[in-house]
Amino acid sequence: MYPPRLGCSSISFRHQPLPEALRTMRELGFQEIDLGALPGVCDHVPYVLDEAAVDRVAADVRASGLRVRSVNGDVGDLNAVLDEERRTERAEHLDMLLRLTAAVGADALVLPCGALDHEPIRSLEEDVRTVAAELAGASGRAAAAGVGLWCESLHFFRLCWNEDRAQRLADELEGTGVGVVMDFSHIVASGGDPVRFVETFSDRIAHVHLRDATAGDINLSIGNGDADFASGLQALERTGYTGHFSLELETRDVTHEQRPEAARAAAEYISSLL
Repeated sequence: MYPPRLGCSSISFRHQPLPEALRTMRELGFQEIDLGALPGVCDHVPYVLDEAAVDRVAADVRASGLRVRSVNGDVGDLNAVLDEERRTERAEHLDMLLRLTAAVGADALVLPCGALDHEPIRSLEEDVRTVAAELAGASGRAAAAGVGLWCESLHFFRLCWNEDRAQRLADELEGTGVGVVMDFSHIVASGGDPVRFVETFSDRIAHVHLRDATAGDINLSIGNGDADFASGLQALERTGYTGHFSLELETRDVTHEQRPEAARAAAEYISSLL
């Protein structure tokens, strides 16, 4: 068993059907997971998410005996300008994701920080404000569903891809209650510093994703990149972080067959630092 604060994202085993991925994580000794619900990245949760799909996924999770920390989802490009039909579709998808989040007993739904493009649709200022407004609205709906709303506010491939843009988004989200998910790999890939990120956003960090990276490459196993996990975790402890950590090992430097052992090695290393 690993420390209770250290979990594993189902994205780490996205090549397996959900029930098999849950068994793999349980057999590795994890007690807690993040549930991947990202279309095109992890199909453990169907993108066409109706009540039957929610019930089916929730039943699989309950049968596993694993706790769920968060559901990592997506409702489309948050900086996009939507017509009435697309806005209705987004609202319905969000409500289903929130229903799933509550059904699996997760603390929060995680949403991204804009489209998969560094270039804004209108201007950077307008787009960041639009993302913040969408997240704030989603946070209100989440509260009504009895769960939290977090954002991976620095994502190397999305609109808010570096520390400067993450800060702009944080400024717009002041007072909304939206938590920040810190991801070591996205920070390092963007040329940022995890320790500086902690010092800047310490009062907002609600969850931490763990994966290694080099400049421009987020898909590395822990130990194969440049992330200084020891210093980053020490900074989190120093600033009073009491939340949890999740191995999100969406890596491309191991085969599918090697993934369980890579996850075990990563868990043992991170456990030694906690």
